[in-house]
Amino acid sequence: NIGLALGSGRADTLPPDFEQAQYERNADKDLKIKIPVQAGERLIQVAFLEENFAWEGQVPPQSYNNYFTARLQREYERAWTDPSVSSISVTGPFNPQGPGNTLSREKIFVCTPTVEMDETSCATEIMSNLARIAYRRPVAEEDINPLMSLFETGKDQYGSFEAGIQMAIEGLLVNIDFLFRLESDPRNVAKDSNYELSDLELASRLSFFLWSSIPDDELLTLAEQDKLKDQAVMEQQVNRMLNDDRSQTLVNNFAEQWLLLRNLPHTSKNLELFPDFDENLRKDFLTETQLYLASIFQNNRSILDMFRADYKFVNERLARHYGIPDVYGNKFRKVNITDENQKGLLAQGAVLAITSYPNRTSPVLRGKWVLENILAAPPPPPPTVIPPLKEDDDTGKKLSMRQAIEKHRANPVCAVCHNRMDPIGFGLENFNPIGQWRTEDAGEPIDSSGMLPDGSAFQGPAELQKALLSNSEVIASAFTQKLLTYALGRDLQYYDMATVRDIVHNSKDNDYRFSDIVLGIVKSLPFTMRRTDS
Repeated sequence: NIGLALGSGRADTLPPDFEQAQYERNADKDLKIKIPVQAGERLIQVAFLEENFAWEGQVPPQSYNNYFTARLQREYERAWTDPSVSSISVTGPFNPQGPGNTLSREKIFVCTPTVEMDETSCATEIMSNLARIAYRRPVAEEDINPLMSLFETGKDQYGSFEAGIQMAIEGLLVNIDFLFRLESDPRNVAKDSNYELSDLELASRLSFFLWSSIPDDELLTLAEQDKLKDQAVMEQQVNRMLNDDRSQTLVNNFAEQWLLLRNLPHTSKNLELFPDFDENLRKDFLTETQLYLASIFQNNRSILDMFRADYKFVNERLARHYGIPDVYGNKFRKVNITDENQKGLLAQGAVLAITSYPNRTSPVLRGKWVLENILAAPPPPPPTVIPPLKEDDDTGKKLSMRQAIEKHRANPVCAVCHNRMDPIGFGLENFNPIGQWRTEDAGEPIDSSGMLPDGSAFQGPAELQKALLSNSEVIASAFTQKLLTYALGRDLQYYDMATVRDIVHNSKDNDYRFSDIVLGIVKSLPFTMRRTDS
């Protein structure tokens, strides 16, 4: 038995039940389960099929007669709580027979030397093929010679053909032509003048725009044949690339830049107020929005569907978070939404979380986000000194967020910006800082009425999105500006706005479908031309 000295100097003995509780808690702590898995891509998940223990309703207050009953009770609670997994490890392969014929090796080793005298010619073929892809252009002897020198060094130093190829590839990957996309001004073009990009430069622009990667063999071959500037060929390539799985990088990277989703991993919440907000929920928020946008972009739907689609992508955790029934498992799936307030981009947790503070919502941040990213009408910069937001009234009573904001913008200095931002943000006040629906704030019913800068009034998130859609041309223009900025890798200038207007005008009859806007961009002068340095 275990003895424990208390402050009074007496010692009590822990009852036998305590040892039983400890045993039940620790009996399987060293349990290991091994599962053999064949080589290949595998999704590894762990789930417990039953919940062993859960309080129902309010947890009763803990009142213990003495130290031992308190400790015993805690041990029993720990013993019967849900089990957990300490770690998952993957080891292997076991008894490997060489590196295996992987997809990457198939792409690299386009030939195999049969005798030693063939090694140099085979290495030249391999490195010529890789250099053409990596440098995104035809290669000459002066490109290959340095790589072959590295091949010979690696082969002599480590004694194998593959070691030589490895060293040559390492040299290729640090070459400036691979690391940078260089667009050099032609010698015969005057300073401060515009000129057309070559087909090879255009192929790189197109590939990095749609795939965030280098051109594939088909695109590069067309560029080498000077066929890419043919409008029909360009259109066919854009449609092919948008239908390729690699276009998911356009969805992910553009969304992170445009919607500021790259801020989500750094978004924090007060865990006492929002204990459910953890790393898993952050990842689920991001996946939800990525799948939602992909369903619109990759199916060539109207970009306006971002604000009117009647579905969400959720897994069990996210469905429970939003209050959506009958969704089980960790896999995301498309579910229909009947609640008008839960539809559309503005009702998604990722957007609502990054536009809130750790402990409260922010109509200011949410309104500013809509102005900047959905309407392309950013408010002016804030003043140098901003008076703090008073969350209590003069009697010490906590104010609702709307009451606090309205009191704040009564200051004429603050009203200049807040009169445009706040009425938009009020429309999203029914969503708390982690995107869950609520009807009260600080004990008061939420007033989610608001107004757009053009005077369109609305009540709640559903009417806010409908009000935005009534300005469809403004939304299409803002989206085109953001996508053109992403495609060019620079801020737009005043002279780019004519291109934006043309793209919006030409895509209007087809309800601003995504591919129409993309095609308008890749055929535009800013995308196909460049200005020489002054």
